[in-house]
Amino acid sequence: MARRERVVRMSVEQPLWRALTAYRLLTMVYAVLIFAFGRDKFERPWAAAAFFAVLVVWTLATLPKVANAVSCTKRFLGIDLTIALAGILLTPVVDVEARHMDGPTLPTIWTAGSVLAFAVKGGWRWAAFASSLVAVANLVGRGTPSRDTLHNVLLVWVASIAIGYIVEVARASERTLARALEIEAATRERERLARDIHDSVLQVLAMVQRRGTALGGEAAELGRMAGEQEVALRTLVSSGLVPTTRASEDSSLGAVVRTVDDAEYAAGRARVPGGAGDGTEDRRWDLRTLLAPLAGSAVSLAEPGAPVLLRPAAARELAAAVSAALDNVRKHAGDGARSWILVEDSPDEVVVTVRDDGPGIPEGRLAQAEGEGRLGVALSIRGRLRELGGTAELISVPGQGTEVELKVPRGKAER
Repeated sequence: MARRERVVRMSVEQPLWRALTAYRLLTMVYAVLIFAFGRDKFERPWAAAAFFAVLVVWTLATLPKVANAVSCTKRFLGIDLTIALAGILLTPVVDVEARHMDGPTLPTIWTAGSVLAFAVKGGWRWAAFASSLVAVANLVGRGTPSRDTLHNVLLVWVASIAIGYIVEVARASERTLARALEIEAATRERERLARDIHDSVLQVLAMVQRRGTALGGEAAELGRMAGEQEVALRTLVSSGLVPTTRASEDSSLGAVVRTVDDAEYAAGRARVPGGAGDGTEDRRWDLRTLLAPLAGSAVSLAEPGAPVLLRPAAARELAAAVSAALDNVRKHAGDGARSWILVEDSPDEVVVTVRDDGPGIPEGRLAQAEGEGRLGVALSIRGRLRELGGTAELISVPGQGTEVELKVPRGKAER
């Protein structure tokens, strides 16, 4: 199977990690300078010095941890937040006046870097959790919090949640952009294949059809088969059923479109997003790819421009019912009859209509066939639709052909 070697990487999230790395370094230096210039006011300077030694070593050693979302693990976030909370609670121990004044805590604004790491990694819910713990630690450490303390706590809480929400929106935008680029790439590939096929295969098939018809005999049969294959191939090319990649990658690398084997999509399988890039999407099949092989010189297929996604079982059964309807046309209407397949996709249901220009079915013939034990329509068509929770309605007027309308409710087809 061929592979489409097209890889597109992008990330609006990665600059946030670089900014967070710089922020942690700058705030570490700031906290150390605050301590160095004001160490005389500490009752226990040795305890504060020990905390800052841990803070400096931890910040420098863990710089790779805030390089991307993969490196920034839950364990790292937990330890990082614990150090920040310990520094806040240690402040009134090493500086007794800090409990009654609005001076900075030991880690000062370095604490915000820990909260921001939660926001960038997990979104606004993680940010709300971390900032709430920081708020509790500040209130406990201050004893009787002042207006400025409450103001600072509320500011950190709101800002972190807002940043976390922005990160979630950015990730969703990345996935949308990746999908748009993917569709664009697939469209260009489809156009290229259509040109190549038109310049080679389709022309050869058309020539075989013309020459076979002119020669007659067995060559005429070969020409007829070549004509059917030409129509089927033209339908496949023009319908835009080139399978596109849907590969989920870690969000730290941004949205990624990578190559996959075409064999993975040979049966029309596709993924429907169901989460924030977490790889838990539900699998769907495109009904159009299952109906495309049924088209031919005597069968025309009309379908929506967008995929008609159903659960695999529903897609298979619906396609099998359409195939059974076409078999009935060939069996009872003759080789000269033409058929039309119309696929309609609405939010509530999927409707497939099969119509032919044959002689139609005499009144009472279906009931007679069931009584004689011939259950083709009853089982192959209505039985399949009944199991899907849908309906199969057959309308036939003698001399005016037959129409079979297959309806499957969306709720039933997606279970």
